[in-house]
Amino acid sequence: MNKTEFVAAIAEKADLSKKDTEKALKAFEEVVTEELVKGGEVRLVGFGTFDVLERAAHTGRNPQTKEPMEIPASKAPRFRAGKALKDSVNKR
Repeated sequence: MNKTEFVAAIAEKADLSKKDTEKALKAFEEVVTEELVKGGEVRLVGFGTFDVLERAAHTGRNPQTKEPMEIPASKAPRFRAGKALKDSVNKR
């Protein structure tokens, strides 16, 4: 399902216009992004948690040359599914 199909499906379920649904989705994306940038997390009970995983700097290898290389520290957004979501997916 791509973003257009996702917006259409939500609009139909929530009985909203596609334009309003797209605005709401954009606002959701912005709020989650802003919170993760601040180092926080967004917890949606039953659905899941969005948070940031911090990866330490380490030494890796270039797969082509086998030379060691330094991989800098980084942050990565992460989503962990909640119990209700996991249970729903496993029922089907």
